[in-house]
Amino acid sequence: MNSLRIKPKEYKGFAIRKAVVGPIATNVYFLINTETKEVLVADPGAEGPLLVQYLKNNEYKPAAILLTHGHEDHIMAAQELRDAFGCPILCHEAEVPLLADPQMNCSVWESTPCTLSADRLLKEGEEVTLAGMTFRVLHTPGHTAGSCCFYFPSYELLLSGDTLFHGSYGRTDLPTGSDAQMLASVRRLLKELPGETIVYPGHMDRTFIAFEQRFNPLAEFV
Repeated sequence: MNSLRIKPKEYKGFAIRKAVVGPIATNVYFLINTETKEVLVADPGAEGPLLVQYLKNNEYKPAAILLTHGHEDHIMAAQELRDAFGCPILCHEAEVPLLADPQMNCSVWESTPCTLSADRLLKEGEEVTLAGMTFRVLHTPGHTAGSCCFYFPSYELLLSGDTLFHGSYGRTDLPTGSDAQMLASVRRLLKELPGETIVYPGHMDRTFIAFEQRFNPLAEFV
C-alpha cells in the first residue's frame, strides 16, 4: 500500500461534512449518524445563521457541539447553535479560563467580544459516546492550554483543531500557547495514532498521520 495515497473510507451509517466559515476560513465539521440524522458539530466558528439553516434544511439533530479549543474563530457561532437546538457544548477542562475571557480567546478583535461556558468538561483519555459515535479525548496543549483533539477510532479519523495541520502545526504565540507543549503534542499524535488515520484540521485541507510522519516539520523530533 502506498501510504501517501490513503483516502477516507466509507462507513455504513456515518458521514462527515465540512463548511468553511469566517474571515480566516475556519473548518466546521458535521459528523453525521446517517441512520438517525443526529450530528456532532465541531468548532462552529462563525456564520451562525447559515449553520443553523444548513442543519434545519437537512433535518439534522445536533447532539453536541465539540470545541477543540476556545479561540474566537472556533466558537463564535456556538451559542447560537446551542440556543437553536438545545445541544450541549463540550470542551477540555483546561480551556474554561480562555472561553471566559475575551482577551484570551481573541474575540476582542471582533465587533462583539465573546464569552462562552461549556455544559460538559472533558478530561484526557475520556471516551465519550454521543449520537451513536464514540470518540477519545486527547489533550494536546500548545496552541492553547486546553486544546484537544477528538479521535474516532471506528472511523479512523481525528479532529485536530489547530494542533496538527497539513504539513504544519498551530501557532503558539497567543495566550496560553507553548512551543514546548506543541512539540510534545504533535510528537504524541504522530507516535500514537495509526498511519491511516485521516486528520481533519481547523484550517486548510485534510491530511493523514502517515503523511505527517514523513513531512511535518516536527516529525524529525518524533
